[in-house]
Amino acid sequence: MLRVRCLRGGSRGAEAAHYIGSQLGRSFTGWVQRTFQSTQAAAASQNSCAVDDNKVTAPVPEDCPVCSYNEWDPLEEVIVGRAENACVPPFSVEVKANTYEKNWEFYQKFGGQSFPRDHLKKAIAEIEEMCNILKMEGVIVKRPEPIDWSVKYKTPDFESTGMYAAMPRDILLVVGNEIIEAPMAWRARFFEYRAYRPVIKDYFHRGAKWTTAPKPTMADELYYQDYPIHSVQDRHKLAAQGKFVTTEFEPCFDAADFIRAGRDIFVQRSQVTNNSGIEWMRRHLAPEYRVHTLSFKDPNPMHIDATLNIIGPGLVLSNPDRPCHQIEFFKKAGWTVVSPPLPLIPDDHPLWMSSKWLSMNVLMLDEKRVMVDANEIPIQKMFENLGISTIKVNIRHANSLGGGFHCWTCDIRRRGTLQSYLD
Repeated sequence: MLRVRCLRGGSRGAEAAHYIGSQLGRSFTGWVQRTFQSTQAAAASQNSCAVDDNKVTAPVPEDCPVCSYNEWDPLEEVIVGRAENACVPPFSVEVKANTYEKNWEFYQKFGGQSFPRDHLKKAIAEIEEMCNILKMEGVIVKRPEPIDWSVKYKTPDFESTGMYAAMPRDILLVVGNEIIEAPMAWRARFFEYRAYRPVIKDYFHRGAKWTTAPKPTMADELYYQDYPIHSVQDRHKLAAQGKFVTTEFEPCFDAADFIRAGRDIFVQRSQVTNNSGIEWMRRHLAPEYRVHTLSFKDPNPMHIDATLNIIGPGLVLSNPDRPCHQIEFFKKAGWTVVSPPLPLIPDDHPLWMSSKWLSMNVLMLDEKRVMVDANEIPIQKMFENLGISTIKVNIRHANSLGGGFHCWTCDIRRRGTLQSYLD
């Protein structure tokens, strides 16, 4: 398969010609324009379809700092998020659609302000300990930059404050030696990428590919402003009809709605990932990777990894409360489908942005080691019965911000090769 590089259009050159001409007179304008047009035409005829003879399946260079094809190869380097300065997002329509009614008063009261500071302090300490344990397990740990997320910003289409850089899995997807920055769908997360730019630029300078998906305007047209969500029954009905708070006005997606298994990547249409975003990713990754859309009996789909989590070659955790409508696809391929036990997290523990099923949101260090919640004994036993040793870590307060171990991390390098597990 040949890759073709086409030169970008010359609109900026034309603007420059117009500006120079406006300063030096119309006669000079004509000369600049003719010169620019002839140069542009010559360049187009010679280079606009320059061919790159490298095959699409060329192996990743050994010295590339970024390389990860799945969720279970031996983990060598990871980005771990930060809870520092985390702020409650303003209670906009897309936030309301992704949160539970019992928490709406919390958002209405504290939107744009810090999460409870005592709780944040404990979360920060938990994540620091998690980083230390990863390092002891031989994993290199990188962190995003601390940023003041309380600063209000304004675009031509909306105003907001920020949220956090706690969940790198939400915004970054590594496919081979490429880091893909997701466009996101919450206005409070519009500028979240800024916290990760220093570390991503370092990877880029050391040889990694770096792609930023088209950034949505997040104008009002991207959201159903009167999205009806008065009860769980409403949510179930709308999800079954394929109706979500995000429209198809422009592509949007969170990276955490995708999960990788070599050449096959699975995604769900959710409250934050629309079909246009899925199609953008499908075209971007074709033909080397196949993107499969899954759906679930889920009244509030947002991020796939606490609903379906692939933990090994031919081994997948499937949430019993949110059954996958396409689960036979995996069974016919000979995969083992495991139903994780009910989580133990108590009802009075605050989960402002997630469900209790963060218990299955685990991080595989390799096929035989998993980082799992120290409080969730039933799922620890499940892994041990599967022959997988557990690395027990307590991040209960960090869970409150909306993620488990998988969410709080983005694996940058795993020691493995590109394979197909479904052929």
